[in-house]
Amino acid sequence: MGVLVQLTAVIFILVLVSTHHLTAGDGHGPLLVLDGYEDEGIRLKCFSERLFSEVQVLWTDGRGGNLTGTPLNTDTITANASSSIILKPGSGNSVSCKIIDKLLKTSTESSVVIANVFFPATSPWLAAFIVILLLGIFLVIAAIYKLRSNSKTTTRERNAQKEFQKEIADLKDELDEEQDRFQNENQDMLDKIENVQNELDFRRAQSNAVNITLDENCKHPSLIIKEKNRVTSSTQKEILPKAVVVATEGFSEKRHYWEVEVGDKSEWELGVMDEEIRNILRNNTRNTFPKGKLLSLRFSQGEYTLTGVNGVRNWKPCSVVGVFLDWESVTLSFFDVEEKSLLESLPFDLSGNLYPFFSPGSDNKWLGVRPVYT
Repeated sequence: MGVLVQLTAVIFILVLVSTHHLTAGDGHGPLLVLDGYEDEGIRLKCFSERLFSEVQVLWTDGRGGNLTGTPLNTDTITANASSSIILKPGSGNSVSCKIIDKLLKTSTESSVVIANVFFPATSPWLAAFIVILLLGIFLVIAAIYKLRSNSKTTTRERNAQKEFQKEIADLKDELDEEQDRFQNENQDMLDKIENVQNELDFRRAQSNAVNITLDENCKHPSLIIKEKNRVTSSTQKEILPKAVVVATEGFSEKRHYWEVEVGDKSEWELGVMDEEIRNILRNNTRNTFPKGKLLSLRFSQGEYTLTGVNGVRNWKPCSVVGVFLDWESVTLSFFDVEEKSLLESLPFDLSGNLYPFFSPGSDNKWLGVRPVYT
């Protein structure tokens, strides 16, 4: 029964249809965000992309009826319009958010449709499981009663008892089969939910994409840069310390995401370094890097290693790696872009600007920063 409760608590959300409407104005429609389960329903949030002086946010269902939303921003001067509601089963699958600019007399609207299957619901196997369980209990009680009420058991009664016990055993086997089938289906559903959650985390990271260019003045002499975003090594000899090139851009706040095409390279290293190491590379004043000033993911000889983490990771090789620098949660995350899944997240304790860096290894193949496709 605990597994049944778990299943009903973790059903996820799939958006089937999303449309945007603009009325008497220009600009982008409101952004609808499905924020997760809450109070036996699904919480929806509506945001504007610009500031308003006088604004009203209206929610309507698929039949045009008004719904009551909760404002997310209490600033009464100028702010992004924002509101949220909890959509519950039976309240209709379609909901719209309209943002009305009272000053300019314009409005924008976005709609979303959610399939019934993604609302919290009881498993269809629950009723059948309870009926079979109650039937089994009833049969056991009846068998005990019959055995106690008959002090003399004839041959016919003994045969009937054996047959009855066989039926109980058959029923127990049926119950076991039903339980196994339910557990398998439950596990399949949990796997699907985990995959959807992983993809959602990946999409959220990808929405913070930034442009990255390689700095010609901040690279190892053995590296060759092409088109400001591709790099390779001019030698196949191992270089110590590692041959790296640093990006022109540095980040000290907010969230930033970029993607690196590594293809079928046999070795590479990606990550971020602080401004002290960047200055060492730019001035060529030292042959070693200070410890604790660099975070990276390294691939070599079919194995992955992470700075500050013991042991190796045996993930399958990926051709495109997403790097997500999140100053808000103080973590650096790496994604398999093709699988849309998280590889690993590293917490860090650094300050100041952090600069993306890239090490192509010594296999003479190109490593490149590519545009982010959402």
